[in-house]
Amino acid sequence: MSSIYHYASVSEALKKLREKGFTFDFNQNEKDIVLHPENYTINHIYHYEGNSNPDDQASVYGIVSKYGLKGVFVTGTSANSSDENAELVSKLAIKNKHTPTL
Repeated sequence: MSSIYHYASVSEALKKLREKGFTFDFNQNEKDIVLHPENYTINHIYHYEGNSNPDDQASVYGIVSKYGLKGVFVTGTSANSSDENAELVSKLAIKNKHTPTL
């Protein structure tokens, strides 16, 4: 199952992902993900909550393409963040995601 990690800051999460080889910036190069979400998998999810405002949240995703390209995508969940980013991430598969059985 894919794990969600909590770190003190977004920059700490980005540093940890860089150490794991996730160096490509999908926020700056999201066109292919938008056109072909089936080619990408979320391998890592890092979540950050602001200290001063619980509504100030961000998630950092470690994404791998089926061609081996490893990169990051950052989304915010505050009132001024883009719903387009959340929609984009929702289309990607999550590695080893288990669906609970009823």
